[in-house]
Amino acid sequence: MADLSVLIVDDDFHVGRLHANYVDSVPGFSALAPVGTAEQALRTVHGHEPDLILLDVYLPDALGLDLLRKVDVDTIMLTAAADAPSVRKALRRGALGYLIKPFTAEELARKLRAYARYRRLLAEQPAVDQDTVDRALHALHPAEAAVAARTRSATEAAVLEALASGLQRSAAEVAQSVGVSRATAQRYLSALADDGAVEIHLRYGTTGRPEHRYGRAG
Repeated sequence: MADLSVLIVDDDFHVGRLHANYVDSVPGFSALAPVGTAEQALRTVHGHEPDLILLDVYLPDALGLDLLRKVDVDTIMLTAAADAPSVRKALRRGALGYLIKPFTAEELARKLRAYARYRRLLAEQPAVDQDTVDRALHALHPAEAAVAARTRSATEAAVLEALASGLQRSAAEVAQSVGVSRATAQRYLSALADDGAVEIHLRYGTTGRPEHRYGRAG
């Protein structure tokens, strides 16, 4: 599966490069060259069709909040604008998230992993039911989903226990540890990833497709 491409729009070149490095460090994501104006952002959107925009509010030629109206691309706000009206306007105009500067690489990584789960849930089938929609929306806010997490079954608890102490394991390794089939372990790991309890990492070998490794969410 191709990486999700991300466009960073920030008027500070050094901050844009820093955030691009943050993005590139998250498996499954790849940053385009950052841009610093709304005009450059529009050109890049039309030329490269990114999957996700990380957008600042304050740009030299326009407000990022106004740019939201002009781009039909999933967008998360990364901004120093910490006033409530800006947050409400961003969400009203379609932003999927709002991260206030300064933030750490891990905070952005959590947002990106949540977005990947959201995309994966909605990509699994051409038509979705209400449960899938609800799970996709909850995936965007893993902390909120964790608070409302349902009681784990014995098998789910065993799968999570197999990933304790910061371990990253393959589905086959989890299956052997828990005493279930690989298919069963894979099914539980996928469900736990959708809930935000488990994170998926990619390990690249010398040849072939990358191996999926699973770890407890931080």
